[in-house]
This record gives sequence, C-alpha cells and structure tokens, in this order.
Amino acid sequence: MNKPSGKFVKGAGQYRCYVPDPLPPKIEWNLSLVSALSDADRLLGYLAGEGGKLPNPHIFIKSFVAKEAVLSSRIEGTQATLGDVLAANAGAAIDDKYDDVKEVNNYIAALEYGITRLASLPMSLRLLCELHEKLMAGVRGHHVTPGEFRRSQNWIGVGGCTLATASYIPPSPEYLMQCLGDLEEFLYTKNLPPLVQIALAHYQFEAIHPFLDGNGRVGRLLITLFLVEREILPTPLLYLSAFFEATRQEYYARLQAVTEQGDWQGWLQYFFNGIARQAEDASSRALRINQLLHDWRKQTAGLATSVPNRLIDLLAANPFITTNQISESMQVSYTTTQRAIDKLISLGIIQEVSGSRRNRVYCAQAILAILEEPTKIKG
Repeated sequence: MNKPSGKFVKGAGQYRCYVPDPLPPKIEWNLSLVSALSDADRLLGYLAGEGGKLPNPHIFIKSFVAKEAVLSSRIEGTQATLGDVLAANAGAAIDDKYDDVKEVNNYIAALEYGITRLASLPMSLRLLCELHEKLMAGVRGHHVTPGEFRRSQNWIGVGGCTLATASYIPPSPEYLMQCLGDLEEFLYTKNLPPLVQIALAHYQFEAIHPFLDGNGRVGRLLITLFLVEREILPTPLLYLSAFFEATRQEYYARLQAVTEQGDWQGWLQYFFNGIARQAEDASSRALRINQLLHDWRKQTAGLATSVPNRLIDLLAANPFITTNQISESMQVSYTTTQRAIDKLISLGIIQEVSGSRRNRVYCAQAILAILEEPTKIKG
C-alpha cells in the first residue's frame, strides 16, 4: 500500500503527532494470508479443546498466566524470571527482585480481574482503565495517573529522547478521545473474524498509546481478554507475549510498517503466525505437564493418606511449595503436610531448593523446566 494508515498532524505544540484512521482498514487478502489465518484458527481451536480436557483447568492455568505475565513484563524491562515469581508466590524470599516480581504480579492480578470483570462489563474503555489501575498500583510508574487516560503528550524513543528526537509521537490529547471512541466502537462489532479483529485492535491501541505508562502491557492484556470474551479460548492458556518477546525487533518493525506504509498484510501475517506458534507451544507444554501429573498420581495412589496426591494437584498451579503455605491451603496440620512433602521427595517428584534450615522451599523441577523452556520460533 505504501502510504500511512493514518495522518500526521500538528499537535498543540510545534510537533507532528500521528492520528490513526478508524478501523477497519481495507485488507488485500491473498492465499498466504488466508492460510496463516486458517492455521492460527485451527491450532487455537486445538489448544482450546485440549485445555477443556485438563482435569482441573482453573488451577492448571495459573502457571500459564504467570508465564504470560513474566514475558509481557520482560518486554518492558523487568528481570524477574518465571521461577522468581512462582517461588515468591509460594512464600520464598526474593528481596533483590521484589520490585520486578511486584510488577509481574500486578499483571497477573489485572488479567485475573479482567476475566472476572468480563462477566459484567464488555471490552471497553472503562475496562481498559480498570486494568491499567490494577497494573500500575504501587510499582514504577504508579505516579502517572493509574486508571486514567493521559491529558498530556507522550512519545516513544530510545533512552532520554525528547519530542524533538522521538521515533513515534501518538495522538495529542485533543485527538485522543475521538481515537479511543472509534476503537471502542470497533471492539463492539462482530462482523470480522475474531483473530483479524484483535490483530487490528492491538495495533490501534498501541498506535493511540492512551496512557502515560503501561501501554504495552495493557495492549497485550487486551489480546488475551478479547479471546476469552469471544469464547475463542475458555481460559487464558495462550501466552502471546512469548512470541512478541522472542521476535521483539520484528514486532516493532511490523507495527511501524503499518503506521508508515499501511502494511496491514505484513502485520496480520506476523500476528497470525504468532497465534499459531504459541498455540502449538502451549498445547505441547500442557500435554507434557498433564502427563507428569498423571504419572505422579499413579505413584501416590496407593498411599494410606490422600495428602500427597492432593499436593500433586497444586503443583500444576505452582511447582514451588512451602510447608506453611500447603498446610494453610489444604487445611491440614503442619506435621501431616511435611510428611507428604517428604514422601514426594523420596519419590523424586520434588526437591528442596532453598538450602535453608527453616522456611524451606521445594520445587517440582520437571514442571518448572517445561514452563521455562525458551519459545521456539518457526514458520
């Protein structure tokens, strides 16, 4: 197309900002793009089907939500690993990464809040503001009006750039609410394939950049919540941030190509490929973790007490455990819990990983290894 998908206009200051055209754009479909959409639909459907077969999907997805949160936050510069977050949530001390873990946990809280909120509120500007408020509570950037659209200009660039040297300047405040109103109206429509609609909406949100901080994370939350709202996924098993993180330079280049050249085909091809690859990846991990749990349950099935078997179910949500945490969550005595943990150690299911004499932390490292495998990008 080779022309911008919006217009560059002068803002209130002496600078040019970008105002994207309302969605949807005219898309020139070709065989490659149709094939990519079909592949993404098929693999996402398979993931949804397999996710529905999991013995306890609502517990199982907690570790996948944590993975999405870690990778989405890493794009914004946090250094916390999935192991750090899961260990901290099990009660381990992660003092040196407290701030990063807090940011990741805010993402988890925002995603879980959003899924619950969808029962009474559709994808809308109001919900985006509520998500932003959860995301920014008590972390870096908390001073930049959490839960409120910006009333001043922001911009994107490297290091300490200014408006004069920015690589991208989103709509100035006088254009902002019109752009957001158009986006909200587009989110309500149901005359496009859902994956096409959310691909377009994600670009538009990032182009508008409506908050002073946290736009990238809210934009990625928008994808997951849209797929859940449209019942494309029963639960948030897809962690698309892994694809964006692994292909970060291409991600930014594809967004920029839409802005500067109107290359919607290139963006859609990239987005559909990301959906397909991550659906494949998530299905593989879910099946392998589920097989581990199945094998471990068989090992503990004949024991005199059901506590070890019940404990195995909890490892799907978080492979890290502590005796106090498990005792409280399962409402059994500390001594009974410790005996169950010792039994799982003797079976090679968990190992002590803290090296402490008190407040020990244990981990099902086979599950953690599957969760922490790097994303493999192909196709």
